[in-house]
Amino acid sequence: MGLREYIIRRLILIIPIMLGVVLLIFAVMQFVDPVQRVTLYLRNPRQFAPDVIRRYISIYGLDQPVWVQFYNWLSGMLQGQFGYSSYYREMVLPGLLARVPATLEIVLFSTPLIILGGIWLGVESAVRKDRSFDQLTRIFSILGTSLPSFFFGILLSAIFIAQLKWVSTSRLTPSLYTQVSLMQSSHHWNTYTGLMTLDSLLNGRPDICFDALIHLALPVLVLMFIQTAVLVRVTRSSMLESLGKTYITAARAKGLTNSEVVYKHARRNALIPVVTISGLLVGGMMTGLVITESVFMFPGIGQWAAEAAQVFDVSVVIVYAMFSSAVFVLANLIVDVLYAYIDPRIRLG
Repeated sequence: MGLREYIIRRLILIIPIMLGVVLLIFAVMQFVDPVQRVTLYLRNPRQFAPDVIRRYISIYGLDQPVWVQFYNWLSGMLQGQFGYSSYYREMVLPGLLARVPATLEIVLFSTPLIILGGIWLGVESAVRKDRSFDQLTRIFSILGTSLPSFFFGILLSAIFIAQLKWVSTSRLTPSLYTQVSLMQSSHHWNTYTGLMTLDSLLNGRPDICFDALIHLALPVLVLMFIQTAVLVRVTRSSMLESLGKTYITAARAKGLTNSEVVYKHARRNALIPVVTISGLLVGGMMTGLVITESVFMFPGIGQWAAEAAQVFDVSVVIVYAMFSSAVFVLANLIVDVLYAYIDPRIRLG
């Protein structure tokens, strides 16, 4: 089977997987009171009056059999109707899309550093097993996997925000936030991507780009410390296993140099479990930066969903669950494709 056919087959498999996710989320929704579920169909705050809510419960069949409720809910979603947030006082889908760039910006700056750093440290740690470099790397990986992210985030906040006052919370310094808001209202600021670092350059404001980078530094540093530690442990373990295989012994017997054995043969075969973890880490960062964003008051989807969950804003929680599921399904698809590229034998399975 060629790589293209393999990708097409994986794409087709997404359909039943997402259908299963939708059914699961709908099943969980049945435990929620219809008065709260009706927010999935509302469009403005005036519709939250008790008499209006009762009417909408009847209109959208929330007092009807389960299959009727599922049909109405799925039809609404396919038409882009994801409900209204009573807490944020906005339509849920535009609210999600407005906050995705903030989270995506953290992920885009973190991911290359985490993956490249984690693989390099893991490989070098395995090659230099039981030496000083290996010992230091193992201490780093143990600390990174043991310390909770909120502890490291609060520690950095206390040092660089509270004490040194080098940076503030959120995406920009308050004065620059005000400038951007004024420029947006006067149409002197074009939002091309939602990524503050990129949009500021496209709008000719390198000072705002620099400020945005400074505000990204602490969240990115937290993610690097926690996630790189996980990747180092997996890479080191996988690399040690590869170095102990018989084909490595045979390669050395053929007279190949140590660099060829390690980086051409052992590392390539050690990457399969590393790719799995990397895909899950990226998917998790895209949907699970709740603690990091909350600590640094970064206006991404993690903080958005966390605040909504505290007040039981059903519409936001449901859309966040759908978004998270879609991200993880996409991450697994990318992992499968990378599997097939790294080891063509997987396509035959």
